[in-house]
Amino acid sequence: MMTLNLSFNLDSSALKKTTLDQDALYDLLIVGSGPAGLNAALYGARKGLKLGILGLKKGGQVLDTSSVDNFIGVEDISGEALAERFAAHVKKLEVPIYDESEVVDYFSDNNLHHVVLSSGETYKSKTMILATGSKPRRLDVPGEKDYAGKGVAYCAICDGPLFKDRDVFVAGGGNSAVEAALDLAKLARSVTLVHRSLLRADQILINQINADPKITVHLKTKITEIIGDKAMIGIRVEDADTGEQRVLSGDGIFIEIGYLPNTGPFKKHVAVNAQGEILTTPLKETNVPGLFAAGDVTGFPYKQIVIAASDGAVAALAANDYIQKHGL
Repeated sequence: MMTLNLSFNLDSSALKKTTLDQDALYDLLIVGSGPAGLNAALYGARKGLKLGILGLKKGGQVLDTSSVDNFIGVEDISGEALAERFAAHVKKLEVPIYDESEVVDYFSDNNLHHVVLSSGETYKSKTMILATGSKPRRLDVPGEKDYAGKGVAYCAICDGPLFKDRDVFVAGGGNSAVEAALDLAKLARSVTLVHRSLLRADQILINQINADPKITVHLKTKITEIIGDKAMIGIRVEDADTGEQRVLSGDGIFIEIGYLPNTGPFKKHVAVNAQGEILTTPLKETNVPGLFAAGDVTGFPYKQIVIAASDGAVAALAANDYIQKHGL
């Protein structure tokens, strides 16, 4: 997702820190305050659950999005403004939120779920929803941070329309990278896929990019630097066989090399897939009874705001049903 020099100053009333009660037994605690966590709080509050939110950054990756125009009913809004709306809606329901709280330990005991914060505080609940999100993998090359939001992006679905009729690169060699190249070719003037080794994508996708005249593929090509002035103007690459370096000109680059799920201390307890994402049932249940997961931290392949929000709603409704079913 792309950033454009956002101030990150959400409305102070929406961001006011509200501490939770360490002595209380909550029906539901939500770890994470992005779209999944905030929507879970909305649905949990509407069910009358005693709940609270523990979150590091209210809004999550939404704050790193310059423009959102694919959230139904909301046209062309900044990520910061959308996060403000989410936070304000939850605040109206008087849900206690502990901002800038880092969970460093988790354990379950007698059907209760406990978390320990870096501050040493502990909280317990009957059910819990993990909505801790993920972060895109970085190339970790010079210029990547400098031109983030100024040509460097991590979500073709989100930011592709900003590069209509422009020349763009895609970094990566798996299915996500090839699919991003195919999607971008519908909008961009040209797409150049760059990968340091051979393609790992499904053959049917490889056949499609080879057949698209707008897509060029450079394999065994390592990106060593993203260059620019006020904005990105190209990339420096190195041939893996010869070591020869050259500069390729372009207006943007989409880094599609996967995501790192923020599982933290929970990864010791929950079942995950090969990418480390939490496995859930359709009701967002994990393998731990009473522990649910929603949004980008799960194995669902599409990392989108609307999907994360939907996950949060499902998880909260399922947590409420769990409490009712088990007489908690």
